[in-house]
Order: sequence, then C-alpha cells, then structure tokens
Amino acid sequence: LVCTVIGFPLGASTKEVKAFETKNAIENGADEIDMVINIGALKDGRYDDVQADIAAVVEAAQGKTVKVIIETVLLTDEEKVKACQLAQAANATFVKTSTGLAGGGATVEDVKLMKETVGDTMEVKASGGVRNYDDFKAMLDAGATRIGPSAGNQI
Repeated sequence: LVCTVIGFPLGASTKEVKAFETKNAIENGADEIDMVINIGALKDGRYDDVQADIAAVVEAAQGKTVKVIIETVLLTDEEKVKACQLAQAANATFVKTSTGLAGGGATVEDVKLMKETVGDTMEVKASGGVRNYDDFKAMLDAGATRIGPSAGNQI
C-alpha cells in the first residue's frame, strides 16, 4: 500500500494544512496516512487542539487508515498515554511510536503502554529500532500489530 506522512517532522502545521495535505495525498494515490501529532501542543497541555488536529486528518482521510505518530522518545509516559487517548477519541486507526527522526525508536515498554491504553479499539505500530527477529517478536508480544523495522531485509 502507498502511505505518506502528514505534518512531518514535528506536527507543527495547522490542522487545516494537515487536512489539505491528507486530501491531496489521497487524490494522488495514497492508501494510508501517517500523521505526526502536534508535539508542542501536547507538551503545552493543549489537548483539545491535539485532538482536533487528529480529527481533521481522520475526516480528510475519508475512511482510509490513519496512523498517529506520537514520537514516544520525546514524551513522558503520561504524555504517551494522553496522546493515545486523544488519537482514540479522534477515531484514528493506529497509534505509532515514532518517525525515527528524533532518535530512539520503538521500545517494548512503549508498545505495551500504548496497547494497554488503546486496548482493542486501535492498533499499535512499532516503528524504528527493530533490527532483528528477537526485536520483531518482542514488539508483537508487547501488542504491536504492525512493525516498521529498521532492518527489514535482515529480519
């Protein structure tokens, strides 16, 4: 499937720009949308803005899969939980660990926390830092339903 990222790298574009990017991407053949949450707004506690941002992309995606990248390496556990809850409330399909740009990547602990937060209502994508079969299996065991490995060929 063709996927593109909206709001890369820190999600700082307005919700209107993200909605436009999403519509344009779909018109040009995107099957799935990955979007970066507005990390600054989340850190500032502007939760209504973050949820509205995600909801604008979900609406613009017209039923296509939307993965919300929360950039776990930049967040506290409390912020990770809140980001997942906001993505859930906005009816996104997935929460995703990272873009890979901020360093780090998926950890078993983050994937477990995300899955515990969203339960069966959403899927979790572990992205970045998965470099071998043991990492891959650990992410699945932690609750990831999709993996974005850093070393797919080796796995």
